[in-house]
Amino acid sequence: MPSSPKVFSSSAAAASRRSSLRRLLTSPTFSAACLFFGFAGFLAAAVTIARAPAPDAARGRCPDSSRPLSVSVAWDRRPGDAGAGAVELPADLSTGSRGRHKVMAFVGIFTGFGSVGRRRALRRTWLPADRQGLLRLEEATGLAFRFVIGKSNDKSKMAALEREVEEYDDFVLLDLEEEYSRLPYKTLAFFKASYALFDSDFYVKADDDIYLRPDRLSLLLAKERPHPQTYIGCMKKGPVFTDPKLKWLVCHLMSYAKLSFFCFP
Repeated sequence: MPSSPKVFSSSAAAASRRSSLRRLLTSPTFSAACLFFGFAGFLAAAVTIARAPAPDAARGRCPDSSRPLSVSVAWDRRPGDAGAGAVELPADLSTGSRGRHKVMAFVGIFTGFGSVGRRRALRRTWLPADRQGLLRLEEATGLAFRFVIGKSNDKSKMAALEREVEEYDDFVLLDLEEEYSRLPYKTLAFFKASYALFDSDFYVKADDDIYLRPDRLSLLLAKERPHPQTYIGCMKKGPVFTDPKLKWLVCHLMSYAKLSFFCFP
């Protein structure tokens, strides 16, 4: 026959457990452990608070909707000016809350005074037509987009451009003549302005006759971020001619300026 089950006294077991718990709670080891963990928690909280960014700095990482997106920039100095060749940008012309605005990539869309229809087509397709839409796209993709254009001596063209800037606020205005023959100089001014305005991993030159997928571009550039000095685009081979006496100098430089590419600083 099976043996009889063992019988335990529940009251005696409970009393034994209470006694053991009381000895544990009153032991020096338990008190030391509580003190250690409390001190460790205090240190962790202090380090977290010390490393937390200031409120202004935290806001600076997000697109600043209080400032205009369109900016006018000038780079070239007259001969003899102090500090010739230096790149400077007044703080009030920056697109960020302070200094250069941080994004993964800045995309400059080259355009001209005769491309009103192209800009309208882009705003109706992949490029948001309002400043809040541009900011939301920047937050979602890490990409900032602006049309890039120079200036004109034609007052009617400039007046029309000013109305477009007022309506859409999505331009970078360069202080140089907008001419097809001066495209190399516009490209150089664009990269100078881009570097001063935006603290970016990539600087992208595009044209107003292409249709982008911002999400695809964002994924492509994100994959390339770990690799420094990345270049994406059509690389023209051969030397760059800079002698102004050469007959085909402008055409040669334009072949370089028309390359759409992305690069690290």
